[in-house]
Amino acid sequence: MNDDRPLVALTMGDVAGVGPEVIARAWGESPLRSLARPIIIGSRAILEKALRHVGSDATIQSISDPAHAEPTGHVIPCLDPTGDNLQDVRPGQISERAGRAAYDYLICAIDLALAGRIDAITTLPLNKSSLRAAGIAHPGHTEILAERCGAAEHAMMLYLDHPGGGEWGLAVLHATLHVALRDVFDLLTIDRVAAKIRLADEALPPLTGGRPPRIAVAGLNPHAGEDGLFGDEELTIIGPAIEQARAEGADVVGPIAADTLFVRAFNGEFDAVIAMYHDQGHVALKTVGFERAVNVTLGLPIVRTSVAHGTAFDIAWTGRAETSSLIEATRVAARIVAGQRALGMTTAGSR
Repeated sequence: MNDDRPLVALTMGDVAGVGPEVIARAWGESPLRSLARPIIIGSRAILEKALRHVGSDATIQSISDPAHAEPTGHVIPCLDPTGDNLQDVRPGQISERAGRAAYDYLICAIDLALAGRIDAITTLPLNKSSLRAAGIAHPGHTEILAERCGAAEHAMMLYLDHPGGGEWGLAVLHATLHVALRDVFDLLTIDRVAAKIRLADEALPPLTGGRPPRIAVAGLNPHAGEDGLFGDEELTIIGPAIEQARAEGADVVGPIAADTLFVRAFNGEFDAVIAMYHDQGHVALKTVGFERAVNVTLGLPIVRTSVAHGTAFDIAWTGRAETSSLIEATRVAARIVAGQRALGMTTAGSR
């Protein structure tokens, strides 16, 4: 029987965190497999422990080639690239071995995607301190992905499917992300803002049914600067970036005051919002859909989504981890792949 559901690898992340439990619990929920054929890249021993922890009777299919995966509601294909069972890693604790393993799981998945042996990657969280303890300089997933894939221009996109029951989802990209607020004004440039608009314009068609995305750009200052009364960044940086992107063919408007922009976006007027800084975008989207928000890395030659939560060391292995973000991240990854196929788009992971 031909199964055209995208093959999506779920990387286990840091085994001291909630990742293994989330995988074990989510596997029993059919939405995880409704659009995708998921496989696990991680420790078989830890996955077995997690299944016992959540009371699941699922069995594990050890695989060395994703093509041999046969996922069902009771069978979990698992590719273990390290052979380190990690069972002595303490839950909720920084661990050099856990950090190294999380890195190895990710590298394995990236290489499989670049080789076209899987269609997409969905990542469970890793821990920055554990990565550092393992001697890995990168602060997180995105930087590792960008280096391994050779992606110079990339961005993290927060995506919420069908906010308010609308027909389409809403994406939020950030002109600046993990920087001090006082540094935002110095980092904003016309090229930086225009680049984020361009990434949204190129990345969203697989999620909008093929039509060009409707993009709105937030202002930086209150009331979008009020014609220079509260700051001139809208006039000197954001506005010119919008004009540049519009000249390139993007369907983009702004700058729009953020306090009204997100209301309009959640009501379905826009497909994407370009926020100027981290909390401007994150607070709005997570207030509306914290449990369903998904991270998508743009600018890569492969498809990668991620849960929007961290390792949650404080509740790891306590039975309180939620599954909704993993389910949504897997579904969005599958939707992107399916959308790319429908549009005839190719990536390194296309088969």
